[in-house]
Amino acid sequence: MGIKEFFKKAFTDMKESTKAQHEADKAEFRAAKAEAKANFEENRGHNTFAKAKADVKKSWDDAHMSPSERTEKLREENAARVEAANARVEAANARYEAAKK
Repeated sequence: MGIKEFFKKAFTDMKESTKAQHEADKAEFRAAKAEAKANFEENRGHNTFAKAKADVKKSWDDAHMSPSERTEKLREENAARVEAANARVEAANARYEAAKK
């Protein structure tokens, strides 16, 4: 395999990878858009002053965290995300094992 074929294959692989990533991004965007639309309809007329005030307080507190507090909060959130992902993996493995039998 010559250098020309190597680069041709490499660029073809990059092109296919880019297309796949673009499709995934579009699907995630459509999902986020649909969720936002559903959230809006669910909360239409239900957003109380107390809820709005609580949301503002939370964002204010988040904005005024020290860097160490922010880092700790991000670590906790990431740990929760990893834990949820591990639970999904375990569930998928259980389904796989059940389907194999």
